[in-house]
Amino acid sequence: MPETLLKYLPEHAVKPVFELIVTHQVHLKIVNERQTRHGDYRKGMNGKHEITVNASLNKYKFLITLIHEISHLVAFEKFGRHIKPHGHEWKHCFQRMMVPFIRPEIFPNHLLPLLARHFRNPTASSDTDTTLALALKQYDKPNDKNYIFDIPYGSVFRISNGKIFKKIAIRTKRYECLEISSGRLYLFNPNAEVELLPG
Repeated sequence: MPETLLKYLPEHAVKPVFELIVTHQVHLKIVNERQTRHGDYRKGMNGKHEITVNASLNKYKFLITLIHEISHLVAFEKFGRHIKPHGHEWKHCFQRMMVPFIRPEIFPNHLLPLLARHFRNPTASSDTDTTLALALKQYDKPNDKNYIFDIPYGSVFRISNGKIFKKIAIRTKRYECLEISSGRLYLFNPNAEVELLPG
């Protein structure tokens, strides 16, 4: 298992992560990419703690996602099953479990202040922290995906559900885009991945 983890995690995170997996008796599955989520946790019918994480994540996102999911397990075990999935109890567990990993042997120096800021009050998805999400994207494998912040105004693009939009304007932190078929306006996070269509 530690050899397998080395493919997906920063080298200095492997041993402490492996110890967490053993301590909490996690059955970890590394799965093909799912559009809607980076990972998830559930307690199986047999009582096993099952965590899945997308294989396509870069090693820093993989680490954050895995600790996010183990934090669900710890929060439920410690505070009971009736807590909110991303409530105070989970945030507290996620902060405590993530802090030992926020150091220069594990993350590049320029990510450390962004992680420290994010983990003062972690959100359900690190993707909603645009600054951190864009900084983490630099470590993704090169692909032909485009991001809203990157494409010119007036560009037409498609999202994963097939809907087509035109980028119109920026409103505070989000981009206003017009859905071509309905004429309705939608707001997009700057780091939303889209497929740019020929103009």
